[in-house]
Amino acid sequence: MPEIRTRRTGRRSLLVGVLTGALLALTGVATAEAADYPNPGVVTGDIGVHDPSIVKTPAGGYLAAYTGDNIQLKTSSDRTAFRNAGAVFPNGASWTTAYTGGSRNLWAPDISYRNGRYYLYYSASTFGSNRSAIFLATSTTGASGSWTNQGLVIESNSGNDYNAIDPNLTVDTQGRWWLSFGSFWSGIKQVALNASTGKRSDSTIRSLAGRGGGAIEAPTLVRHGSYYYLWVSFDYCCRGASSTYRIMVGRSTSVTGPFVDRNGTAMTVGGGTQMLASHGSIHGPGHQAVFTDTDSDVLVYHYYADNGASRLGINLIGYDSAGWPYVY
Repeated sequence: MPEIRTRRTGRRSLLVGVLTGALLALTGVATAEAADYPNPGVVTGDIGVHDPSIVKTPAGGYLAAYTGDNIQLKTSSDRTAFRNAGAVFPNGASWTTAYTGGSRNLWAPDISYRNGRYYLYYSASTFGSNRSAIFLATSTTGASGSWTNQGLVIESNSGNDYNAIDPNLTVDTQGRWWLSFGSFWSGIKQVALNASTGKRSDSTIRSLAGRGGGAIEAPTLVRHGSYYYLWVSFDYCCRGASSTYRIMVGRSTSVTGPFVDRNGTAMTVGGGTQMLASHGSIHGPGHQAVFTDTDSDVLVYHYYADNGASRLGINLIGYDSAGWPYVY
């Protein structure tokens, strides 16, 4: 969840990564909970972000989108050094202000590159309200000011038991498009999309995960091997160094679930295997995104420094002999 709303490639050393991976692969049972959590990998430059999402560009660089006025962008050539690259909508996004109370602050973008253009799903809302909306924008270059508003994808209001924020696009092995989203209320939801338009293809809303009204948000649904992995954030962001965000995961052989954690507990009843949590000077890591790079699957998130500032975190993801992810 974004820091400004009132509610809400770095790598570890090669030696540590190799040793951790070897241990997990051999045991097939260890998880991030069984050892100290890794620190974020080294990132430099403009690393102040909240709710980051990163995509690999066709040219081999990286484009990041994150919460901020009119959605903010950063670029990197090497997944380590980042620089600010302006706003998605430098002239504003007037179509969103009915949901933001006039604020320009737009939340939790999800960026991907498909079929020759960039897709950006993003949300508009206000603190503590589910009068919210998810919109779609597209661009052929990803540059600031190049984005075209494609309109509303889904909205929610006080009559709904879900909150239409924190979107994430997944394309399954059959080429079908799905949008996962949700924050608090009854949890994480999913709708089918039309691959041609990026908009909803039917009226069905599926439930993927929940905590009985408790703090869960920021879904990221990605496939690796035989499974779809649903990454979510538990607990609370946006409290600086007091934030309790933590990153959880479950998996399913189907893109629509049911998703279970390593113990077999369904994510619809609060299940989730913990992947990353506060440690040392890394406070409240969460609002994660996952993308596949040439060397590894990559976990992207924000965390809070001791002074309360939100920072970009990047780690690599490995998978043990049972197919469960670990972070290093």
